[in-house]
Amino acid sequence: MAKEDYYELLGVAKNASEEELKKAYRKKAVQYHPDKNPGNKPAEEMFKKISHAYEVLKDPEKRAAYDRYGHAAFEGPGAGAPRGPGGGGGFHDPFDIFREVFGQQGGGGGGGGIFDEMFGGGGGGSRDGGRDGSDLRYDLEITLEEAARGVEREISFRKLAGCEHCHGSGAEPGSKRVTCPSCRGTGQIRRSGGIIVFTQTCPTCGGAGMKIEKPCTVCRGEGRVAKTTKLNVRIPPGVDTGSRLRSAGNGEAGSAGGAAGDLYIVLAVKEHELFERQGDDLFCEIPIKFTLATLGGTIEVPTLFGKGSLKIPAATQSGTTFRLRDKGMPSLRAGRQGDQLVRVHVEVPQSLTAEQRKMLEEFARVSGDANEPTSRSFFEKAKKFF
Repeated sequence: MAKEDYYELLGVAKNASEEELKKAYRKKAVQYHPDKNPGNKPAEEMFKKISHAYEVLKDPEKRAAYDRYGHAAFEGPGAGAPRGPGGGGGFHDPFDIFREVFGQQGGGGGGGGIFDEMFGGGGGGSRDGGRDGSDLRYDLEITLEEAARGVEREISFRKLAGCEHCHGSGAEPGSKRVTCPSCRGTGQIRRSGGIIVFTQTCPTCGGAGMKIEKPCTVCRGEGRVAKTTKLNVRIPPGVDTGSRLRSAGNGEAGSAGGAAGDLYIVLAVKEHELFERQGDDLFCEIPIKFTLATLGGTIEVPTLFGKGSLKIPAATQSGTTFRLRDKGMPSLRAGRQGDQLVRVHVEVPQSLTAEQRKMLEEFARVSGDANEPTSRSFFEKAKKFF
């Protein structure tokens, strides 16, 4: 089967600039991204194809090879530029390219997190044979009020960061990284055992293909040092326990040119003394006077956003639940506000003055229930059990 032209897949001319390629890929990636097409296999395949095409065309060397030889440039043993399709080193995860093109929010000093699901962990390889930094997890507890309104918090954590002395290269200033003499830059050693050829990771460079002439005296060639990092995190309204915020590039630094990992802030919302969360709705119980339940009226009730007004109809029974519209939690994705459910409990006075007791006795006499504390309807229903 003939392979599709990379330029046609992205919808650009062969003389398209780097910026035009990026814009074209951005548009296509949004259209076919699996998150927007759940369960759509053709869309997922198209997303992989356009990511594959962009990976080739965004690299000047691979693009030149493709323009000259077409798909044949990446076929056969040793064909293609490093990390090209079918060449040595493998191909980028299309999700990595997607993140690269669209950029990442969050950064060193004031970057907040973006709400996202994990696309995968760190620890992958880099173009120069280095290792990508690991993803990190930070558990953060917030109040229900903060979850409802959103909040910005500063967090502090330890991580492996790029060495400032060698700027993360692992080489002492004035020194440099050179091609490994043992594997000649391939990162692998081939050994022959008769008719069988064995390939193993180069023990000299650890598979990086490069070797440091003089290791950095601070990080000892690692390119990373442990340090405490502070970060401002913006928490959007509506989060719940288990919600994750992703701050790209704020995980551990990569080594030997590898990309930094991501930081995942996992949230836990404290239990509230008055409100219980049920999805986007809030639930609470309040006591009311028996006179209010009997005669009806309007009372003020607490909400997470101030006081709310609740109308109590006459003859309200204990256990009745009322709904306050749009007084619950904001929804992260639906763009709506939940409700607050209020269940009332009728309070019976524990002590009465002589005058109050006399008036209640008179009320009972007039009502005809002085000697029948339980409603007649109950006895009617209970007759069948006797």
